[in-house]
Amino acid sequence: MDADSDVALDILITNVVCVFRTRCHLNLRKIALEGANVIYKRDVGKVLMKLRKPRITATIWSSGKVICTGATSEEEAKFGARRLARSLQKLGFQVIFTDFKVVNVLAVCNMPFEIRLPEFTKNNRPHASYEPELHPAVCYRIKTLRATLQIFSTGSITVTG
Repeated sequence: MDADSDVALDILITNVVCVFRTRCHLNLRKIALEGANVIYKRDVGKVLMKLRKPRITATIWSSGKVICTGATSEEEAKFGARRLARSLQKLGFQVIFTDFKVVNVLAVCNMPFEIRLPEFTKNNRPHASYEPELHPAVCYRIKTLRATLQIFSTGSITVTG
């Protein structure tokens, strides 16, 4: 490739996972009966609550820990988490929004070319591992960034971290 044919890569963030605490005990049965868009998983001891805007699914435990998934940015994740805490307050719980933290980000990128995985793994041996019998992608770990890349032969790359 020469300098004139440089192509800008689109890196698309598809999922942001965050966690926060309510600093109060939550009655899951009450949330299930009075809350909107709720699925009660009694056998596991959690409640799933979905928000439409932003499109977020929250997993709520009785201890007050809440995990939100499905946001496409950190701002959207925080806004959705605060909206969820507010809806729990409206159900009568003494919720205090604390310990908000983004714990995982998932992004995808497509290269304009195919990748020869055995050759790539051989050239990047300490960081890359490829087991075609177990998984069709190369697992490339970057320890300093705490990120993992799944590199497929089609040129598709999935980044988590």
